[in-house]
Amino acid sequence: MPMEVVVQPHDPKWVGMFNAESTLIVCAMGANAKTAHHIGSTAIPTIWAKPIIDMLIEVADIRLVDQCNESLRRLGYEAMGEYGIPTRRYFRKANRFGTRTYHAHVFPQGSPHVNRHIVFRDFMNMHPEWAAKYSDLKRELALRHAVSSEGYQAGKSEFIKAIDDLAAIWSNGEHLQAH
Repeated sequence: MPMEVVVQPHDPKWVGMFNAESTLIVCAMGANAKTAHHIGSTAIPTIWAKPIIDMLIEVADIRLVDQCNESLRRLGYEAMGEYGIPTRRYFRKANRFGTRTYHAHVFPQGSPHVNRHIVFRDFMNMHPEWAAKYSDLKRELALRHAVSSEGYQAGKSEFIKAIDDLAAIWSNGEHLQAH
């Protein structure tokens, strides 16, 4: 079933929602969980976003995460396994109306995926001109693909890849040309 695509201006409550929910997840995972990061568009205060909190949880041993599926299910999460990304465990949660509210991406410490997500977020927070372009793209795609999350995601993929490349250069301390 397609998911409706809704984007909205940043809500300051998202930070608190991340803090509360990530604490629950880290507790449910026990000592294997090492760090929780707020990632995705809700972690970038200057842009419009789908009101879904993306969390990245770093763990010591990814193989032990599957043993936490029942604990996370009791918190309302659906375990999705790797869901297309080797070495990841992906969980999603919806509210009582079936609207998605949280995504938890679990990776082993040191995974290149951890760095990519954090650098993307930090780059966007440090480069408001790129954040504004991303926000505009998201708003336009949400209008065009209001009932097709697949079309919305596909429409962002090229831009995200370009930002990933710029963010990697930026994080390595190289000079970026103004665009």
